[in-house]
Amino acid sequence: MKKGRKIFIITEAVLAVMVFLVAFAMLWERRGRNLDKISVIVENSDDTQWSAFKYGLRMAAEDNGVEMFFVSTGEELTVEEQQQMIQTEIDNGADAVIVQPIPGAEEMLLKMERKIPVMLVGYAPDGTGASEFPAVGPDNYAMGAALAEELLKDYEESLEGRTLGLLLESTDSQAILDREQGFRDVAEKAGASVVWSMESSALGESAEVIAAQPKVDCVAALDDASLTAAGAYSSSNVLQEARVYGIGHSTEAAYYLDTGAVNCLIVPDEFNVGYQSLTESAKNLRELWYRMRGTTVSYKAIRREELFTKENQEILFTMSQ
Repeated sequence: MKKGRKIFIITEAVLAVMVFLVAFAMLWERRGRNLDKISVIVENSDDTQWSAFKYGLRMAAEDNGVEMFFVSTGEELTVEEQQQMIQTEIDNGADAVIVQPIPGAEEMLLKMERKIPVMLVGYAPDGTGASEFPAVGPDNYAMGAALAEELLKDYEESLEGRTLGLLLESTDSQAILDREQGFRDVAEKAGASVVWSMESSALGESAEVIAAQPKVDCVAALDDASLTAAGAYSSSNVLQEARVYGIGHSTEAAYYLDTGAVNCLIVPDEFNVGYQSLTESAKNLRELWYRMRGTTVSYKAIRREELFTKENQEILFTMSQ
């Protein structure tokens, strides 16, 4: 064997041993530490819409033997604020973070992912390389389409000549835009026309803006905040007897369905969003070569008469935790 080849083989062997020793040292260090810590950052973290999500996180933390910390946040975060929160969690000893991405955060998240494992919830943002992030959430396009299908059931499979209004929390969120596209594709194909579309976050406490819109047959609310706003407006007849259909997962959303202010509710499985996102993060910390995977969770359409059936008791339970 030539001398140069011997040196090459020896060098490769030494490097392999070094890699093994580094990996062993990392695992040994982790064994001597306290529980792994996973921090969770979402907007408006104290809102009741996160109840089922938080419950899933807590159950997964218990099952996986990790510490979970839910960061307190305001209603709207900037990219800079979210980056600072992630950095603060890293400085405080977080081993991984679960993040609800906000518009424009793609490059920032890619940068932070070089420092710490990042799992996304809700959806993966568009942008170069961002699709590589694992994300746990519902199929937002399919959920919007399913909402329109519920209208079709109530109008004998035709929406010809029906007028619709849309309420959505933000036009910046890709998740909401996907829901809107799914809803429009089904509703407009069935003959409906969208007369107006409004951001519920811009309404504040004022009912005058929504009352000034043209009268429509139905209002579709594409997120929990919009659905609870539409439920309140429907209860006080601000929507001029328009039927309300929406996507929601809070106790308020269930309340408005129970009172008849909302005709149908599409409920994404937020418990599993929390459970699966934290479980994947914990596996990534526990297993050296594990690569986190995204998961698409289910959703369910619920009517008022079905709200308290045995089948839906678990959904209501997770909402109230």
